Amino acid sequence: MQYHLNGYRYGDPTTHEAAAGRDGEQGPLPDSVDVLIVGTGPAGTVLAAQLAEFPEITTRVVERRQGPLPVGQADGVSCRTVEMFDAFGLAPTLLNEAYWVNETSFWAPSPSHADEITRTGRIQDVADGLSEYPHLIVNQARMQELLLEKAAKSPSRLRVDYGFKALGVDVPETPEAPVTVTLEETDEDGRGTGTIRTVRARYVVGCDGARSAIRTSIGRSLHGDAQNHAWGVMDILPVTDFPDVRKKAVMQSASGSLLQIPREGGHLVRYYVDLGDLPEGDRSVRERTTFEDILTAAQKAIHPYTLDARDVAWWSVYEVGQRVTDGFDDVTAQDVGSLNPRVFIAGDACHTHSAKAGQGMNVSMQDTYNLGWKLAAVLQGRSPASLLATYSGERQKIAEELIAFDKEWSAMIGSKAADVSANNVESHFVAGGRFTSGLSTVYVESLLTGGTGHQDLASGFEVGTRFHSAPVVRVADAKPEQLGHVHEADGRWRLYAFGDAADIGAEDSALRALLRFLDESEQSPVRRFTPTGQPDDAVFDVRAILQQDHHEVDLDAIPSFLLPAKGRFGLRDYQKVFSAERTNGQLLGRIPGIEATADVYDLRGIDRRRGALVVVRPDQYVAQVLPLHAHAELAEYFSSFMLDQE
Repeated sequence: MQYHLNGYRYGDPTTHEAAAGRDGEQGPLPDSVDVLIVGTGPAGTVLAAQLAEFPEITTRVVERRQGPLPVGQADGVSCRTVEMFDAFGLAPTLLNEAYWVNETSFWAPSPSHADEITRTGRIQDVADGLSEYPHLIVNQARMQELLLEKAAKSPSRLRVDYGFKALGVDVPETPEAPVTVTLEETDEDGRGTGTIRTVRARYVVGCDGARSAIRTSIGRSLHGDAQNHAWGVMDILPVTDFPDVRKKAVMQSASGSLLQIPREGGHLVRYYVDLGDLPEGDRSVRERTTFEDILTAAQKAIHPYTLDARDVAWWSVYEVGQRVTDGFDDVTAQDVGSLNPRVFIAGDACHTHSAKAGQGMNVSMQDTYNLGWKLAAVLQGRSPASLLATYSGERQKIAEELIAFDKEWSAMIGSKAADVSANNVESHFVAGGRFTSGLSTVYVESLLTGGTGHQDLASGFEVGTRFHSAPVVRVADAKPEQLGHVHEADGRWRLYAFGDAADIGAEDSALRALLRFLDESEQSPVRRFTPTGQPDDAVFDVRAILQQDHHEVDLDAIPSFLLPAKGRFGLRDYQKVFSAERTNGQLLGRIPGIEATADVYDLRGIDRRRGALVVVRPDQYVAQVLPLHAHAELAEYFSSFMLDQE
């Protein structure tokens, strides 16, 4: 974190100085905005936190409740989501508060006593090398609270407008005209009061859940099947003699399945309890099932161990179903390419599934993390509106993959113990490790994702996947860092330039030539697409990683482009140059995943002789791997979706 750039400022450094005109109360909901976010679930709060960083964009968030969510249903936080929260500066809080899912145990009926379960195996929950972060358990309400606090501390001082329910959205035929959202004020119970008002918006994002009014208004609907199988879920303070009560546990019993997930705080535990098959068309399971029914089913499944609930934080009943819409915006299939989207849907509004894979909240957040930076680029005039069509194109495919995985996993753990072996359940869990960690997303070649013609230069930074962080040492102050942690959720592109074999000060250095191109050429993306008067790194954050030990790097030989003068005092930024040396674990204290036995070149397969340029999107996905000398190819890539600036 960097601060005090424009002078010493007392107080919490995570509270940014308010933008001009944003230092008072937010004021009532206006009649016209740039972006209206409907709903404060996981998708809506991520989008709010991201767009709040741009005070020149008028963003407002409406929510039908009268206040924040007190208790959330979701709780599983994948490694990928923790990586994303790091970009918001929130990962340390999550790591401190959360339950860490370190190990998963598997249980099945005993061969000698079929009505009793016995442990059949234990595995490490997240395989080594997948991420520097663990799989966590944190209540959805707390996740959303952190994001809304981030938005409130931003230069925009963005806060939620509570007590408004969206009834629908009207999209005019005129392509550039604003859309109109009809809202109804709500009472303390979230019910409509009959008081109606409208808001005009350039863009609307429906994050309003599975019964989304925004989705219905644009003619989208959820398609899929119910599985005619019911599950109960309960968060309880248990007293039990079950030996793995503080571990994630998958239990297959003669009476049904039980999934145990310890919660944050050291005492609370969540149980997903198999309630059995339902008659086709039966929708009354919620009304006729009590908490006692769920607890009794769990007690039968965990036999011969005992389970008593001393307190109940929350419980519910749901039917397994997997559904997805055929598009995530308001542009019909026949109009794709000729019309630009103005209304978007995200999260449960466009995909629903079971809770067993723990991906609902995570994938929903990734939806709007994908969309937010694109909206900012268009509204700031840095990219054409056609960029927004890539949101539905990229995220719908991911949702369909989620549905397919969820069907397999739900069927596996919902099967009777007699129909599926413990080994099958465990092997399926291992095979799905990359998916449940949130790391299976691969964006295919497109406007934003390049080809793999130069993948051999950095084989560990696979094009289309998230940028896989690795340890480095910052040259100026010898601080060990995770390279991916310099990436902030601020809409900027990252260009990670891994040096070739030549010293950066040598004339034959390909890295030096790249930096000269970026700094001086008229074709440089930095020069073409950075607004006049903005810092050189306002749009492109260029970082260099050198092969030498940090003691061997001569700061005087570093091109000034990597030591930019910033702020009203022209202070130098010394945090853009790193050494790829192996880190000393003793220096690192409790920083997770930072000790390495090999440097970043070896860990990520970077060509030591030629080096590599890794281009990373604002949402942390690798867009291109290029040779350091591919100046024209780099310029052509960005010119395809960016606009020249004055």
